[in-house]
Amino acid sequence: MTTVVKIGGARAVDPAGSLADVASLREDGEPVAVVHGGSTAVDETLERLGIEPEYVETPSGVVGRFTDAETMEVFEMVFGHLNTQLVAGLQSQGVDAVGLNGVDGKLLYGPRKSAVRVVEDGTRKIKRGDHSGTIERVNSDLLETLFEDGYTPVASPPMAGEESEADHREASTGTGSEATRDQSEARSASEQSSGQSPREDGGDPRDDEVVPVNTDADRSAAHIAGALEATLVLLTDVEGVYADPDDPETLIESVETPADWADLEDAAEGFMERKAMAIEEAIDGGAEEVVVADANAEDPILSALDGGGTRVYASALAATAEEDTQ
Repeated sequence: MTTVVKIGGARAVDPAGSLADVASLREDGEPVAVVHGGSTAVDETLERLGIEPEYVETPSGVVGRFTDAETMEVFEMVFGHLNTQLVAGLQSQGVDAVGLNGVDGKLLYGPRKSAVRVVEDGTRKIKRGDHSGTIERVNSDLLETLFEDGYTPVASPPMAGEESEADHREASTGTGSEATRDQSEARSASEQSSGQSPREDGGDPRDDEVVPVNTDADRSAAHIAGALEATLVLLTDVEGVYADPDDPETLIESVETPADWADLEDAAEGFMERKAMAIEEAIDGGAEEVVVADANAEDPILSALDGGGTRVYASALAATAEEDTQ
């Protein structure tokens, strides 16, 4: 069984137990891919540099980071440092770990989003200059090759963003006609609704270049787990998903039916909303199951695989999968 483990980036999360569990699974011959976050460390570094982290709200109510060019540079620096630390930690446990990000081998690939729709003071706006992307493809062959050679991949954002010629021109000059921008946004909306990648619209792929862009680490892990048809373990700083977010005694242990899934979505608030999105993307992509569990528990990964945390089965999203195929 292949396991994909997402180690959270919260300051309260201690990765030591997770690294020991990865070593234990590898000793048993189980392939493991580790994905890590680092949003808290990015914010702390930005603040030390005198830069205020910027978060925006989408029309659907999801709050996420706005990554301008300056923030993107800090993001790459911080995630590179964290990746090296985790690789060194695993190697200290006897694990042949290999660090890589989503740009390496185009592990995580998709279109860059240079303009995002946001809500500010109750008004919907287009905010430009974002360095983020939407994952459309995972290079699972790269991961499988590493597994076959006995390596444990430790992956993280950024992803490989496909930047169109229009996006590149706007990013380089800070200008661009409104007509060009409107056409780009209309094309992007059309591609998102049709599921097409930007180069399936008849454009010349030579007009595009690859740039590193931000993407959510939970959803990165979800896409990797889906591509590998693996079990995904999302480690965080709480025991799992609570029916009442303010009451740790209300842990949702098992999600097996569409009704159970609806209850979990209703309960997911704050950062758990992104976890719910990641769960859905993982299972829709082919993952066997997803477990949300406490990174600070004793033997966090092993206990999660043995029934701890909140376990979501593929059957819980069967109705969603049927709707997507109709």
